[in-house]
Amino acid sequence: MAEKSVIDKAKKIFENFLSRQGSRKTPERFSVIDELYILPQDEHIDVEGLFLLMRNKGYSISRATIYNTLDLLVECGLAVKHQFKDKVALYEQALTYKHHDHHVCNQCRKIREFSDERLNMIKEAMGREFQSAISSHSLVLYGDCQIQNCENLQFG
Repeated sequence: MAEKSVIDKAKKIFENFLSRQGSRKTPERFSVIDELYILPQDEHIDVEGLFLLMRNKGYSISRATIYNTLDLLVECGLAVKHQFKDKVALYEQALTYKHHDHHVCNQCRKIREFSDERLNMIKEAMGREFQSAISSHSLVLYGDCQIQNCENLQFG
């Protein structure tokens, strides 16, 4: 969960972005920031999950507003969008984002974040080999869960 100062900073960045775009600054759009940034920092959520979370908290907001707002948050660098294998798009907060990679279990679909300095060394080596200033990368490892009695196990 982000601190109030981080949420306030995200809202200010978003407000400036919307002004530059000539877009409306609605309370619903800013409520999406509140709810995305109140999640644990390593949490990934889809539009439907965010919609249900917000509806259960009494917000009057449409799925379309959530979709559109998340797209805007990605565009202005306040959210990161991930597309893991056969899953729907998942989002996470990005203002305090530190680059990380992901492991996704094929069985229970649990997503785990990790960082390993060796990947940066590989990225630098590939940059030299390809004569490219590599600015980012994305790595997702897929494997079968070995966790005993995993509560996220899905059948079918």
